[in-house]
Amino acid sequence: MPLIRLFQATWLRWQGRLALLLNLQDRALACFEAINELVPGDLHALASRAQVEDRLGRTERALALQRDLVHRAPNQASGWFNLGFMLEKAEQLEEALSAFREATRLSPALDRAWYGQGLVLIRLRRFDEAVEALRKNTELQPMSPYGWYQLARVHVDRQEPEEATRIIRHLR
Repeated sequence: MPLIRLFQATWLRWQGRLALLLNLQDRALACFEAINELVPGDLHALASRAQVEDRLGRTERALALQRDLVHRAPNQASGWFNLGFMLEKAEQLEEALSAFREATRLSPALDRAWYGQGLVLIRLRRFDEAVEALRKNTELQPMSPYGWYQLARVHVDRQEPEEATRIIRHLR
């Protein structure tokens, strides 16, 4: 890549970040789109575009960009996690579950993906699988109350109040 394009892309990236800090979503999006015009394979700009489109409520566009990202970089767990997050918000639960599972396959220590998996499994009423995912999340993030709370909730849904009580005591 010519040095001038690298400089332009770097300058646009900083402008995009500043626009995000100032909550100027459309301006940030324009910066990241310009980067992708200059450097079509720039995955960071592509990921940033997907995130901004999602923040703007443009779900289909955000999902299309995020799917493109995981197609271009299938070994990046963070891309799969973000796709799962967006799909869950869009109520596409089975596909979200697949994306979260791919994220945890690629990066077994990605606690957020285990948590996302657990939430999707709860929504699908697959409580036994949700327990497994949430236990993995709480192993990786033992000080975070979120996984523990959801795990207690699943035990209540499974008619296991004593296990839920044990978890609530643990949280205290």
